[in-house]
Amino acid sequence: MSAISFQSVSKAYPSPRGPAGSTFLALDHVSLDIEEGEFFGLLGPNGAGKTTMITILAGLTRPLSGKVSVLGSDVQTDYAQARRKLGVVPQELVFDPFFNVREALQFQSGYFGIKKNDAWIDELLDSLGLTDKANANMRQLSGGMKRRVLVAQALVHKPPVIVLDEPTAGVDVELRQTLWQFIAKLNKQGSTVLLTTHYLEEAEALCGRIAMLKSGRVVALDTTSELLKSASSNVLRFKVDGLLPPALASQARITGRIVQFPAHDALEIERFLTAVREAGLTAQDVEIRKADLEDVFLDLMSRKHEPATEQPAATGAQA
Repeated sequence: MSAISFQSVSKAYPSPRGPAGSTFLALDHVSLDIEEGEFFGLLGPNGAGKTTMITILAGLTRPLSGKVSVLGSDVQTDYAQARRKLGVVPQELVFDPFFNVREALQFQSGYFGIKKNDAWIDELLDSLGLTDKANANMRQLSGGMKRRVLVAQALVHKPPVIVLDEPTAGVDVELRQTLWQFIAKLNKQGSTVLLTTHYLEEAEALCGRIAMLKSGRVVALDTTSELLKSASSNVLRFKVDGLLPPALASQARITGRIVQFPAHDALEIERFLTAVREAGLTAQDVEIRKADLEDVFLDLMSRKHEPATEQPAATGAQA
């Protein structure tokens, strides 16, 4: 039995650009299964459909078609059981301003019918660096501390399946390290983890298997190691002061002074470096490295795939 199962799931929203009554297909017959105990990554650019998948999984919206289940419980027909098995950390910082941290966790336990949960709450507070904030009002916390509380709230009922939607967006290095140590510990103890993140180095380090979404479709689904093996080249990396000519820049990934080119062989490396010299620039700190998950991701996203389509609104479609 899969921990999470999406079977031919589609979701449509009203189109902001199409004619009246048309819809945009945010998810287009997405199918994937995440096995119990996996640490699974769901990657894609903004608007690819990641958060739509999670809102459907959490029962917050209904798909146009298809089925989604959590450990065998259908998220629509058996919502209560599916929700008990799931802990979701959302992107947004949502909190109740009337309670302190401990009270917020106690109330969250109560939503799942759990009483006398103080020992586990204490462990969550300690593991997430919140012990000294236990009696602080939620309004008094920094953004990073609020995000720690969101993680604790998602885990307070000890769900076997944990969903982390951009959990480290905009937070400091300390929180990232604290969070990943704790989540990795839960995963080793048997919890299934589904992670969405724009920090691809996190996904590469943590996830055993990864799905990549583009325009509402799965364009890659494999183990992290196999995705890395699929990279067609090494990467030439160097720093440069000045702007590359447009024809050369169009082939590179540029971050500030750092320039990176896909390099299949020694001749191609020399060709790029010669072009840089001919442009009157000097390549500094030159190195050749293995392609990483970001290289694989950018390559896949740059390929032409059929986009999710706009279509007339389906009769009886569920919102």
